[in-house]
Amino acid sequence: MQAYKVDLYKTAIAYLRNQDDAIEALQEVTYRAYKNIRMVKEATYIKTWLIRIMINYCNDQLKRNKQIVINDEIIVTHGIFENYTEMELRDAMQDLDERSREILMMKYFHDLKIKEIALVLECPEGTVKTWLNKALKELRKRIDGSGEGWTNHV
Repeated sequence: MQAYKVDLYKTAIAYLRNQDDAIEALQEVTYRAYKNIRMVKEATYIKTWLIRIMINYCNDQLKRNKQIVINDEIIVTHGIFENYTEMELRDAMQDLDERSREILMMKYFHDLKIKEIALVLECPEGTVKTWLNKALKELRKRIDGSGEGWTNHV
């Protein structure tokens, strides 16, 4: 848990946008992880398993509070949309479906590989690639109305 504490905290902050809520989330996820540690099939994927628990917890909290929160730093940090303001990205990402936001977050905020995302989402790698491509196109479309030809910058 100590090794992934920062990643889990960043995930919680990205979703919940409140330091107190993020700390509470970290405590709850730590409890859940220790309680269900036997469910981890391969130790090499412990990080993805923990992040998935955190994402699920945060989504539950957001649904409970009826808030829609996205991480506007995800893509800005990685320079994918250098010419767009955080406000444009925030508005565009709020319109995306939950799965698209999660995939973008895992890929660009947590730097997870396609294989790791597939393990978290329990689906084939090809499906993750398709969903990621679709999410990126949809985000671009919402930002500038095109959605064409920009994925080469990723």
